[in-house]
Amino acid sequence: MARPIWTGTLSFGLLNIPVSLMSGERRTDLQFRMLDARSKTPIRYERVNAETGEEVPWKDIVKAFEYDKGSYVVIEKEDIASAAPDSHETVEVEAFVDAGDIPLQYFEKPYVLVPAKKAEKGYVLLRETLKETGQVGVARVVIRTRGYLCAVVPQGDALLLLLLRYPQELVDPADYRLPAGKTGEYRISDKEFDMARQLIKSMSGKWAPDDYHDEFREQLQDVIRRKMKSKGAKAKIEESEHELDEDATTNVVDFMALLKKSIDSQKRTPAKKAAAKKAASRKSEPAPKKSAAKKKPAAKKSRSKSTRKKAGKASASSAKDTRKAG
Repeated sequence: MARPIWTGTLSFGLLNIPVSLMSGERRTDLQFRMLDARSKTPIRYERVNAETGEEVPWKDIVKAFEYDKGSYVVIEKEDIASAAPDSHETVEVEAFVDAGDIPLQYFEKPYVLVPAKKAEKGYVLLRETLKETGQVGVARVVIRTRGYLCAVVPQGDALLLLLLRYPQELVDPADYRLPAGKTGEYRISDKEFDMARQLIKSMSGKWAPDDYHDEFREQLQDVIRRKMKSKGAKAKIEESEHELDEDATTNVVDFMALLKKSIDSQKRTPAKKAAAKKAASRKSEPAPKKSAAKKKPAAKKSRSKSTRKKAGKASASSAKDTRKAG
């Protein structure tokens, strides 16, 4: 069973709710080891002194801030602890705001707040009130040694704690060259807007997260399984070639044609069925070999040449027989 990151309180106003802070994400990344290509043995990373080349044990390593090139100030554990807030085991709600007021780029990482025994009443009270008002709590929390800004958000039977980025951590989109001004400046017609609305409507549906999978990870796992079965033999990974649409190779795009084409093609199955259909077709139909594709027209060509030769010989022979008969 998962262990709590810490056990403390969720506090707003004078109400304190005993809670446990639990992780809200599961890492599914495949872990790789670095090997020496010659011997296939693991590579060990060592902590080496840049001047002497000697390995440094962990007990002799300290953290430091480089304030100028080659000039450092050492930061002790006590210094880091003194910079962190005192409330290490409290989610202190400072304000409530409308859920839609926080831009999406501020959200970073999810956690789950789990109520302690006999603390369900306060938990449910806050959860249902937030749902009713459409608001979220903006709070501060300390996780390990660092303080974070966070949002307390209701979802189903849970109260989620979502870490927020500080404004200084975000890049202002205005820093980039973006298409600004009125839509008329880009010569977008009313008919193109209508077609775009039709396309969006035809592709609209309910959010179904189970329909989506990390296809890259799944395919990479298949590659690893095949290589494990072959006991180290080289496994050839066939890459599918995707041809670009002719319209995608130029800056002059016929939006009306693309929109109409997109709308016409929206007689589609749900994502789950489409994925299953795609997987089934991939299994049942082996990828065509390039060599076989090249040989077929060559064989056809050779047959046609031999046929022409035979026909030529036959016509020459008949002509010779005719002359003899004459």
